[in-house]
Amino acid sequence: MSKLTDKKSIGNMTLLLTVTYMVSYMTRLNFGAVIAEMVERTGMTKGMLSAAVTGSAVTYGLGQLLSGYIGDRVSPKRLVFGGLLVTAAMNMLVPFCGGHWQMMAVWCVNGLAQAFLWPPMVRLMVGLFSDSDYKSAATMVSLGGSFGTMLIYLGAPLLIWLSGWQAVFAVAAASGVLMAFFWQRCCHEPVSDEAASDENGSSLSDGSEYDKASILDIWPLVLLVMFSIILQGALRDGVTTWMPSYISETYRLGNEISILTGVALPIFSIVGVKGAGILYGRMFRNPLICAGVIFGAGAVFALALTFVSGRSPAASVACTAVLTGCMYGANLMLVSMVPPFFQRYGKISTVSGLLNACAYVGSAVSTYGIAVLSERAGWAATVFGWFVAAVAGTALCFLGAWIWKKKI
Repeated sequence: MSKLTDKKSIGNMTLLLTVTYMVSYMTRLNFGAVIAEMVERTGMTKGMLSAAVTGSAVTYGLGQLLSGYIGDRVSPKRLVFGGLLVTAAMNMLVPFCGGHWQMMAVWCVNGLAQAFLWPPMVRLMVGLFSDSDYKSAATMVSLGGSFGTMLIYLGAPLLIWLSGWQAVFAVAAASGVLMAFFWQRCCHEPVSDEAASDENGSSLSDGSEYDKASILDIWPLVLLVMFSIILQGALRDGVTTWMPSYISETYRLGNEISILTGVALPIFSIVGVKGAGILYGRMFRNPLICAGVIFGAGAVFALALTFVSGRSPAASVACTAVLTGCMYGANLMLVSMVPPFFQRYGKISTVSGLLNACAYVGSAVSTYGIAVLSERAGWAATVFGWFVAAVAGTALCFLGAWIWKKKI
């Protein structure tokens, strides 16, 4: 792929990628945002409805592997376009589902469609942007997820009040169709699929100078990164999904108000992503050290949450928001900044899909696990579990950073 050089083209492409990623969140997180309202209106239990979110996370994670593999061989522009259209269709179908099994089937297809968005986008960024432009673009595109989450948590209460929970899915579907149209018209088509070169002339995608043994040598590091990402995904998506229910059940607030408190999450996620980008650019050169520091900060606020939970809704929202903000920052390091170091093996889309899949393994486990744990053991035990997960993530990142110094 030929690199973009002029600032206008780089800016326009970054904006397109950011808005596309924003819409992907709007069409994926909306189910979790309205679960509390759906429980009340449909008579289904949290466990029934959470199965759809869990199933979607599973298909999304598995789909990342498929998407990553295909993404190294098929036009990324076409993959993203198709993913947007299918996810729009699935959002439109949800209000017409007659039961939780139908909802789960539809939302599982939605998860698979969503999987064909991120790995191709990473491949486009690596191919179209220089090293420095990639870091800036990756940070900005990651913020798109925060913007999408914010729009969902701001818009869902209003749409529920105006027309019911079904309207949330209708608006998301319309957004997906509109985004697919703009993507098809505005996305830069790769000029070629030849290996790109960085500023020093070294190959970014040609792995001919590296033998298979070198790949095997780094597998312990890759596994540590994968487990770190699983924990990060569990905290980021699990807490985001169940935050409204946690606030509603702990403090007896209405569903609309509880959903609205979720706006704090994307606000702090923006801070987390921007802060992580600044830390990485100015203080750290090893993304795993940076991720470990951010994970540690999340553990501190998770511990604080265990003390304020049930006592202060404002403090609980604040601690939860900072915790998820830290996980978004860790996600930027582990999912966006780690893959470029493996470009030398010529499998950027495959590696990106593998690592991003791990986030949604954690998401799948935590989305259902938090529902079950909160129902059986209560929110106090659940919140303490978030602290344990954050501590474990911190340890894995620092252990991985130690190996990183020797292998990368």
